[in-house]
Amino acid sequence: MCYHERMKQLITRIDERLHGRLKARAQAEGRSVNALVTEALEAAVPELDARARVRARMVAGGALVVSPPPKDVPTMEEVLALTRGGAGQAILEALEADRNSR
Repeated sequence: MCYHERMKQLITRIDERLHGRLKARAQAEGRSVNALVTEALEAAVPELDARARVRARMVAGGALVVSPPPKDVPTMEEVLALTRGGAGQAILEALEADRNSR
């Protein structure tokens, strides 16, 4: 962070045990509690590029639903086996019908 940037002050309440841990770690690392907390906040809230900011606003506003990744990703062989039963052909026909209707 550059020193010419405008700085804001953040006042928050934390319990004594957490403050003690912060103070001990900062002292062990030879830096201030403020520097330690600033680094932790920077890591927790990274800057987003323009595309990521738009995506985050869409998710927050409910305009975009992000599905969690599947627990088990099927192998290529499993995907091919699933389409051998005719589902692949049905999908191709539906896509072709959709293209023709435009």
